[in-house]
Amino acid sequence: MQERTPTSRPRVVGTETEFGIAAKDASASDPVSGCIAVIGHYPGLPAPAAIWDYENENPLLDARGFEIDGERERPNPDYNRQLNKVLANGGRLYVDGAHPEYSTPECSTPREVVAFERAGERILAQSLREMARVLGREQYILYKNNSDGKGNSYGYHENYLVSRAVPFEQIVRVLTPFLVTRPIFAGAGKVGAENQTSPAEYQISQRADFFECLVDLNTMVKRPIINTRDEPHADQARFRRLHVIVGDANMAEVSTYLKVGTLDIVLELLEAGAELPLIELDEPVRAFKQVSRDLEMKDTIKLLGGRPTTAVAVQRAYLKAAKDFYAACGHGQATKDVLMRWEAVLDKLDRDPRLLVKELDWVAKRHMIESYMERKGCGWDDSRTKLMDLQYHDVRPEKGLFYTLERGDHLERIVEEADIQRAEFTPPPDTRAYFRGRCASKFAKSLYGASWTSVLFDVGNATIKKVPLMDPHRGTQALTGGLLDTVDSVDALIEKLKA
Repeated sequence: MQERTPTSRPRVVGTETEFGIAAKDASASDPVSGCIAVIGHYPGLPAPAAIWDYENENPLLDARGFEIDGERERPNPDYNRQLNKVLANGGRLYVDGAHPEYSTPECSTPREVVAFERAGERILAQSLREMARVLGREQYILYKNNSDGKGNSYGYHENYLVSRAVPFEQIVRVLTPFLVTRPIFAGAGKVGAENQTSPAEYQISQRADFFECLVDLNTMVKRPIINTRDEPHADQARFRRLHVIVGDANMAEVSTYLKVGTLDIVLELLEAGAELPLIELDEPVRAFKQVSRDLEMKDTIKLLGGRPTTAVAVQRAYLKAAKDFYAACGHGQATKDVLMRWEAVLDKLDRDPRLLVKELDWVAKRHMIESYMERKGCGWDDSRTKLMDLQYHDVRPEKGLFYTLERGDHLERIVEEADIQRAEFTPPPDTRAYFRGRCASKFAKSLYGASWTSVLFDVGNATIKKVPLMDPHRGTQALTGGLLDTVDSVDALIEKLKA
């Protein structure tokens, strides 16, 4: 067992959001072309012709020790440029399947994740506005949600850099009950049920209906609670990237903050060898769907052996472990804030979930729709309630119901408006995203491409120079900011890096 101390460096965290896309023109039958057109119209691209470097990417590697058969993505350069856009903030805007997708840059705090996710919403909204301006009409609508209401779900993935020293089997054991019960504060809310699951007028999680097994590599079919993708985007011997696919795409900042912040804490306890709850659910997949339907926090879920518990009780067990650990080891203000919010939210869920109407997505959306139904005398099966469910996630600020609530001061904030504006063009200072984002802006004309682990420069004479970024903790402002401020060409930068 490792020594009981917090990790010395902040965890590297990032999220990926697939946006739902709907065509206003029924004749627009090719969603991939639509997605390419949308991302291509973002006006803030520093280097529109840069490619994405897939060399060190392999999504077919499984954490259980094998590689599955399949084709790895390798588009030709021209198509690559259409599918991928490197952002000034160090993130990535791209097309995945039939969805526009936004990846935050690598962040080092949950608060940063909130700011850079919100910047992603702004980026997609700007893309739509610019496309409408160029075409003279609005052609597409985008939603930051996880279901089209017709049986199709699209993903929201969290990524956490974890020490390779932690056995994957231990990660599965510890995280399963935590992730199954986390939607009580991280759910985005949803009208109805899908995927041939039990009926529900309204439920907590948009994603729960679509999970069918405990552990697997798939993300689109037979979805697992614990995903086994072993693609660290870093030194394979030192790190694994925990790829979490069970979370909802949140609009409310508190939900995003707690979703990421609490899991960050649980992973820190895992890496430090701290004592964690020994909880085994009888049927995790079934429990996941049950938790999603427990709007009043009163239902019990069954543990292995038959003993009952509740979702709140499971979360309290993890919270207690965290408080005990940090009481002995100490913690910073950021960790203290997550712990305090975690406890306060669980207390309110125990008393009455409706007390969280200004904090959590699923509660705010439920209150909004129920108020409407009361005024209009309609029910959960009314088409208008389903439309409100969808409109809550509309990324257009003038149309999205979430933004209406936010403008009316009906939702609590975690970050300031200035933080979001800065996050659109300024990369996080404490990860390699800083170097990637600064290079994309400062040397846009020479940027041939980028990836999570590299920046590629065209230095002329058909020569491409690659700067490797295998360590996510390097390439920071502290390490490279002064260098980038003083050089005025790629040649000078590369010479300095060699030195």
